[in-house]
Amino acid sequence: MADAETSKRKSDLPVRFASAVVMLAVAGTAFWLGGVWFDLFALLVAVLCVSEFGRLVMLAFEGRGARLIGLLLGGAYIATAAYALVTLPIAVVLGILSVVIATDVGAYFSGRSIGGPKIAPSISPSKTWAGLGGGMLAAGLVSAGFFAWNSGDTSLRTMIFIAFAIGALLAVVAQSGDFFESWLKRRAGVKDSSNLIPGHGGVFDRVDGLLPVSIASIALWAVHPS
Repeated sequence: MADAETSKRKSDLPVRFASAVVMLAVAGTAFWLGGVWFDLFALLVAVLCVSEFGRLVMLAFEGRGARLIGLLLGGAYIATAAYALVTLPIAVVLGILSVVIATDVGAYFSGRSIGGPKIAPSISPSKTWAGLGGGMLAAGLVSAGFFAWNSGDTSLRTMIFIAFAIGALLAVVAQSGDFFESWLKRRAGVKDSSNLIPGHGGVFDRVDGLLPVSIASIALWAVHPS
């Protein structure tokens, strides 16, 4: 069974790679154009995400009341994240995306190389504490690097360590978003939020960690000293 799964993943690699290139090209173009084009891109992603979230809620819950509450909360959750992305400065959004990507990359490689105890095997069997630690380390380093780049100060002073701590905490937030979607998909009895992106599942699958990090980031931005 494991060999069959491994073979399937290898056969999907060209499709996954091609889809990733297209996604990066579209997102990169939206970033480069900025302004209304980035806002429209964020709106499109949010609409698709809401649609997929709604499908999961309808599959995961039977009661009309539970479904309604799930749809309302999910819509508010995604709308708040989209508002954060179109409101924050583009440089901050780039930093947020970099932290989320660093979290995923750090968690993947440290989890694969170290292994060890699972965090919540009944929800997401592949997530380990070692992976979480690796994701926090990678996100912290990226956050500290962005601070040094934007401030032009690479000295080891207090703000560098604060930036590192913020990145590490945002990695935990990103992983929480991942666990939330995994829990919802498990309840719904599906592997992916949709099959919209060949080899990658749905839009919600790609932004599950970005959503809560965006919300946390706009809260941090609101209280940061001007």
